[in-house]
Amino acid sequence: MRASTARLTNSPVRLADLQFPQVNRLIHRTRLGFVHLDNLLAFAKRDRDGRVDGYIAAYLPDECLLLFFRKGEAVNASSLHTAGRQIITITEALRRMRADVDRGELAYCAAPMEQLAWMYASCGGAYTPRVIDVNQPDKFFPALQQEKASGVLELISNGRVSYLKFEDGQYLTGYFCDRPDSVPPARYLESLFDLGPDGAAPAMSAGLFPASSDLPAQAATALVNTYRELYWRIVDAVEREFPGEAKKRAQKVTASILGTHQALALLSVPRGTDTPDAVVQPEELATALTDWAMQLLEDAEVMMPGTAPKVLKDATREHRYVLQAAGFYGRLPWQVNW
Repeated sequence: MRASTARLTNSPVRLADLQFPQVNRLIHRTRLGFVHLDNLLAFAKRDRDGRVDGYIAAYLPDECLLLFFRKGEAVNASSLHTAGRQIITITEALRRMRADVDRGELAYCAAPMEQLAWMYASCGGAYTPRVIDVNQPDKFFPALQQEKASGVLELISNGRVSYLKFEDGQYLTGYFCDRPDSVPPARYLESLFDLGPDGAAPAMSAGLFPASSDLPAQAATALVNTYRELYWRIVDAVEREFPGEAKKRAQKVTASILGTHQALALLSVPRGTDTPDAVVQPEELATALTDWAMQLLEDAEVMMPGTAPKVLKDATREHRYVLQAAGFYGRLPWQVNW
């Protein structure tokens, strides 16, 4: 299969050439058509050998998808493509893989959690490209020292991706793609600038972004749908107490706090329509529903004391354990007795 010639944004690096640091290759790069994605996800989640921190790199014609795992559980996903980088939903990443199963390739690797957090952060929107002159490698790192740069430097040479953490211009630690244990980091970095056997300069790219120590987990579509259903059940319960008023009140409260809780844009989508594709964290869903319910029910409680706990009991009974685990009831001023 002919490799795609699509290139990473504003760089000479081909997306198909990208290789990321790893401590173990669980599946060497192979055709997507040879891999059963559902079985792979099940293996990662349930088999002791598969419950590792790591990533799947999927190479499609116009992008490189990254699916991140914590102890075998898929927790987030991102995309590097010709127009930029972005965080995407796990569902969307899998959909794109399945859509290009005949032309895509896949690698599954174990990696330290800190590295995974940096890989994720590089696609999170704060990536600043750095000018790199392959003919003057001796000027690149001194420039970082002079600027007292802080953050993580992503350095790519002929597709090999390395991550180096700096603080006030001083190198602290890093993860290097296929660096032999016998080669010191400084010598390895020098080798990234070496000319090829044909005398050609390496295709290089560099960028700086804030360091992160955590890899956030995005909410699964099923959880988003659960909170969306709870939103509308609360509206229905208020409607029974105040006929003809609940939907208008709910929309008014939603509009007033949407700037603070963007997750409400997902929860308030009308019933009977598909849930929009958006990345949101579980705690954002719980916080958004809590603040929205509090404001909605405060008005109801003023007009008819005792309404709030009754509405909450009726609307959330079936999902109360999910809400209890998220601390929903503890943040509300009303006691709900089951």
